[in-house]
Amino acid sequence: MASAKRPNFLIILADDLGFSDIGPFGGEINTPNLDKLANDSILFTDFHAAAACSPSRAMIMTGTDHHIAGLGNLIEWTNVSGQNDPNGTMSTSVQRGMPGYEGYLNERVVALPELLRDAGYLTLMSGKWHLGLTPERSPKARGFERSFAHLPACSNHYAFEPQMEAADAIPEFMTMSYIALHSEDGEYVKKLPEDWYSSHGYGDKMLQYLKEWKDGGDERPFFGYLPFTAPHWPLQAPQEYIQKYRGVYDEGPDALRQKRLQRLKDLGLVPQDVEPHPVVAEEVKEWSELSDVERANSCRAMECFAGMVEAIDVNVGKITKYLEEIGELDNTFICFLSDNGAEGAAYEAYPIVQSTGLQHLQKYYNNHIDNLGNGDSFIWYGPRWAQAATAPSRLYKAYTTEGGVRVPYLMKPPAAFSSQVKGGSITHQFATVMDLAPTILDMAGVTHPAPTYQGRAIVPMRGKSMVPYLCAKADTIHEKNFINGWETCGRAACRRGDWKIVFIPKPKGPERWQLYNLARDPGEVHDLAEQEPQRLKELIKLWDIYVLETGVVPLSPELGAWMAAMEEQMPENAWIEYEYWKEGAREDPARFTREIPRFERRVTGI
Repeated sequence: MASAKRPNFLIILADDLGFSDIGPFGGEINTPNLDKLANDSILFTDFHAAAACSPSRAMIMTGTDHHIAGLGNLIEWTNVSGQNDPNGTMSTSVQRGMPGYEGYLNERVVALPELLRDAGYLTLMSGKWHLGLTPERSPKARGFERSFAHLPACSNHYAFEPQMEAADAIPEFMTMSYIALHSEDGEYVKKLPEDWYSSHGYGDKMLQYLKEWKDGGDERPFFGYLPFTAPHWPLQAPQEYIQKYRGVYDEGPDALRQKRLQRLKDLGLVPQDVEPHPVVAEEVKEWSELSDVERANSCRAMECFAGMVEAIDVNVGKITKYLEEIGELDNTFICFLSDNGAEGAAYEAYPIVQSTGLQHLQKYYNNHIDNLGNGDSFIWYGPRWAQAATAPSRLYKAYTTEGGVRVPYLMKPPAAFSSQVKGGSITHQFATVMDLAPTILDMAGVTHPAPTYQGRAIVPMRGKSMVPYLCAKADTIHEKNFINGWETCGRAACRRGDWKIVFIPKPKGPERWQLYNLARDPGEVHDLAEQEPQRLKELIKLWDIYVLETGVVPLSPELGAWMAAMEEQMPENAWIEYEYWKEGAREDPARFTREIPRFERRVTGI
């Protein structure tokens, strides 16, 4: 490296943020700190995550595929099939207990903070973990010297818990989002501060850790991981941010979609002639069919979402301004991204929500329009607003179409590389979240230890270092005809270069493989499967290889070596190690922690 001083690293991750939500990617939401960061960064237009949250986080932490690392599916969706497929046609039972579906970072991988800690870095985390619920699976156990971690998938951003009547229970839909379960340095947090708001809490804690590092005279470089729980539902933010957006969205999601698309074109982030995929939202009304009251509530939901994004930006600013004050900003690699596409589920249409969830919300929460965004409200914004943020791409989170897996990504290199990178530049290079770990290790001068780490066998990274590309020693990050696979909850995709096949079950897709040329059709509008049968066949074969390499357990026969579930896998809601939502669990975690059965799967060929 050009500099003797090793760089610091900071990964900032948003939860369910859409491609065009922030200012640098065409959004109208106020994000001045991210705007400033973008001026010194490269903006990626073809950067990809998994289609859902914990799978992406597993790949960020390990540089390999989430089916290998232990998060083949969200454990919440494996645990209860109705969470994975609201139509009830695709059971996740066959995945339960299988290798790669443990629901936490497994023993087959070494985590990025473990390697950086071993190499002399101070490792810090503040925010959403979602890679294990017990102390043995905590950030501390996987290499973070200091950590303040939100352990489950989501929770109330104000840590509000309604006091239920004795006869009532937490609805099945909400069991794992009801309690804001945190740990600090591997120990469960008994009580959050009275004035808790998630994004402020995580920003303040990271700032505390950095100040302790600086004030303590610690000369080690740092690796920081700041994964927010926002803007994941429930949509909640301080009213000072929400109120800034009164009236901004009154024209509705279709109008917002057109404005965002035009801005993306103006910025050079999408082609001028791009054909956006039509909005797919048959489960909810058209905007024109809504009553005035329904429209007002829908707009307020989007205003709450915007307030959450602005609150993220405020806390990004806390960190970047401090690093600038102490003279460390220039030598710090900083990247900002989302873990998947915008969240477009219309949960009100899910049977699992209709059964008990909606009645619970009506009884214990105040979703009057004037209260929306507060801690005792509980709302989401649905598929139309989500597709305003993912346009021109198809669909949204949980789908392996571009709308579910293409995410905003901006990267500010450290000082040793800054002279070779033009700030504010745009690249259309394909890259994925698996490339973060190899890039950071390369910049830090650390070698990945595969095939072994501390006496156990581990897998190598599947991602590629971006350093040769950043240093102009390579024209691309990945080879021209790279191959990449995706699979989440029975939705699948495989891409080779510009060509991509997609499998989307009904009702959002035809439940067969579709073929697209992303160079000509980034919106995945024109299916070429019938015109290009040989290419389709080749890509399906590549998909089969991906299944073998990564251990995907298919949820339908069309996706490969499908097998029926064993009797031992059939029980629902029995596959999470720590049932922290149950009464008495936080007082006595050991009594509510159990060993989950593990099975084997051997596929030798397809």
